[in-house]
Amino acid sequence: MNLNFEHRAAAHCETGVTSNMLNFYGCQLSEPMIFGIGEGLSFIYIPVVSFKGNSLKFSFRSFPGAIFACAMKKLRIKVEFKRFSNKEDGMKEMDKLLSEGIPVGNVVGLYYLPYSPIRVHFNAHNLCVVGREGDEYIISDPSWHNTLLKISYNDLLKVRFSEGLFKPRGKMYWVKEKPVLSYDMRHIIEQSIKNTCRKMIGVLFVSQFGVRGIVTLSKKIRKLEAKYGEKDALLYLATLVQAIEEIGTGGAGYRYMYGLFLHEAAEMLCEPKLKDFSVEMTRIGDLWRQFALECGRKFKNRSKESYNELADRLLKIAAAEKEFFITLKKFVKTGCKK
Repeated sequence: MNLNFEHRAAAHCETGVTSNMLNFYGCQLSEPMIFGIGEGLSFIYIPVVSFKGNSLKFSFRSFPGAIFACAMKKLRIKVEFKRFSNKEDGMKEMDKLLSEGIPVGNVVGLYYLPYSPIRVHFNAHNLCVVGREGDEYIISDPSWHNTLLKISYNDLLKVRFSEGLFKPRGKMYWVKEKPVLSYDMRHIIEQSIKNTCRKMIGVLFVSQFGVRGIVTLSKKIRKLEAKYGEKDALLYLATLVQAIEEIGTGGAGYRYMYGLFLHEAAEMLCEPKLKDFSVEMTRIGDLWRQFALECGRKFKNRSKESYNELADRLLKIAAAEKEFFITLKKFVKTGCKK
């Protein structure tokens, strides 16, 4: 039982799995395009979550699963999601779908995934099961490897039903009906850009989301040492750096991916102005990367930059993103060809 599934490496698990799964059904959309139409770009600062050992306090993308669901809805592709209270039922249901020639996306925990290069308790990693040979499953995990992998029944069972925060409970998802590939990409792209702009600059009276969330984080950075002391203040920075550079694609990486989406959109819609926005989004990604670098240097006692100076860097990023999304929203609303 092995599907004819083309495995292509990707920068991020959810967008990579979604792009590869669509490619299986003849819908050839790149990972950046999936990220863009799936409205993946965001910023969320979650004050109620502890920063100690939990990089989920900071999110640079929409919540896990939202990109897949949003992209499929835009493309009018019927999909199904399912969780299980019984582990064996979850494995049997997946075997049934595989026997019908259907690739199955899975949400799993990273900590016990045998081939994972990092060991963190993160229960929102995506992979696609594309076959079974005896007691082993064939896995397409585009964010970790360039080729298909094999994992034992017991190992897959363990990561599908991992414990801890946001435990997946065997969550799996698949394309329910073979898609009829008829959609208006201009409308989809323009609407997706408008919605992303709204998330970043239009969430009123909520200080944890979008550009306002970045400003809120800047204020927190200024008070770190006074509030937590030197040791925990540095730990806070380390957790933030992990969120920006190490977990998933990271804050800077998502900005680069959105820039690639805008570049593709420019060519697909014959809107060369979008390439200028692509360049500017890449520059903003560089600002995030430089901020993470300075935080890392401070954590390792290799920088004399103060917490106020780090906070000022964040304000510069917030201002750049605000101007970017205001201008992009105006262009899509009035400047795009109809």
